[in-house]
Amino acid sequence: MYTIVSGTNRHGSNTLKVAKEYQRLLKERGIEANILSLEGLNLLTRDAAFEKMENEIILPTQKFLFLVPEYNGSYPGVLKMLFDTGSSHSIWWYKKALLTGVSTGRAGNVRGMEHFAGVLNYLRITVYPNLLPLSVVDKLMDGKGNFTDENTIKAIGQQLDQFIEWFN
Repeated sequence: MYTIVSGTNRHGSNTLKVAKEYQRLLKERGIEANILSLEGLNLLTRDAAFEKMENEIILPTQKFLFLVPEYNGSYPGVLKMLFDTGSSHSIWWYKKALLTGVSTGRAGNVRGMEHFAGVLNYLRITVYPNLLPLSVVDKLMDGKGNFTDENTIKAIGQQLDQFIEWFN
């Protein structure tokens, strides 16, 4: 099972728009993927809603695609809370992850992806080495959240194809 994690709780984020594009591109490849948006989730408390999400999404997922927005030169604290609030770190062990940085700036959150990859490695998650920084993401999409830049679509397609092949 594939799950795309939109790594922010910010309403109307570019990250969620990118997640929907990744979902569409995976579907073109015959892969159905869930989107786990952190928007509206209470990650401060391990409540019934969190346990339901953990049991229905995190536990059965073997391949995660983390879309990591740049927050102050790193990744959002709410994304870290997804792991910290969990029942056990072992629910993440031996799973696979693809990382894409999302930024309206020019670096595409390269530094944040490296920070986040360190956390995933600690949790025994195998991180696919082709980290893709998406810079000036707001200029790569139209008003509906669809990618309009052919080079970006091609780069994401190559990243997805390699990730799918690497873990089959």
